[in-house]
Amino acid sequence: MNIDTVLLQCFIAVAETGSFTKAAERVGRTQSAISQQINKLELMLGKHLLIRGKTFALTTEGEIFLSYARQIFSLHREAMSRFKEPDLEGEVSFGLPENFASVYLSEVLADFSRFQPRILLNIECDLTLNLFDKFKSKELDIVLVKMNRPEDFPNGVYVWSEPLRWVGDSSLISEDKPIPLVLSPNPCVYRASAIKALEEAGRSWRLVFSSTSYTSTVASVKAGMGITVMPYTMIPSGLQTAEATVLPNLPDTHVSLLKHKADNPAINTLEEFVLKKLKH
Repeated sequence: MNIDTVLLQCFIAVAETGSFTKAAERVGRTQSAISQQINKLELMLGKHLLIRGKTFALTTEGEIFLSYARQIFSLHREAMSRFKEPDLEGEVSFGLPENFASVYLSEVLADFSRFQPRILLNIECDLTLNLFDKFKSKELDIVLVKMNRPEDFPNGVYVWSEPLRWVGDSSLISEDKPIPLVLSPNPCVYRASAIKALEEAGRSWRLVFSSTSYTSTVASVKAGMGITVMPYTMIPSGLQTAEATVLPNLPDTHVSLLKHKADNPAINTLEEFVLKKLKH
């Protein structure tokens, strides 16, 4: 039994988007073609991978196969890129917010090191506005930045947008008491969004813990010290969104990648790799 990468790509797209229509848009095929590929894959494996209905979900076999499919497809792309492109050498300074590093960095670095072992990465984690200052002074070649409005960094390459959520123990929220907050120090985009939303809603607040460390923030919220703000997809296991009936809505957060214009193959290769890995 030989499973080609087209089948894997179609299956991964369906599993990640939850839609045959969106999967077709992602891989540049028709919806019927996607359906045919999934049927072919299920026939080859002799297993149902999807539970079909008005909405669909992966079967147990589908969940297991998805893990294999991602690994196989990722290795295929790496192998093709590795031998189609010449070896690159160089050094790149890459800046990103600390919470992004905690969630994404290890996987991205491991994959990139296999892909381009002769490119040396210098990684710096900091608050967005501090990273931006270092980028402007050309201390950093590439930075990931988060902001409240896409137009805040008009020259950036869009990566993704997602809603912010209040995160923590809902029992800490009371209409007649200040909201205890666990936030990063200034200048922090999430901090500014949280405080602005509360003040516009006429809600009082108090800062109970402040740290630039994502790990420390998570630990403080798990300990029940207060409520924090996080992008939806970065909420770790063990934490839940806080009941927001008495809290104001938060704006979406937007992420962009900034890179200095340069004919530097090492920098350009990292940019392309990060965008492929992180674009939602």
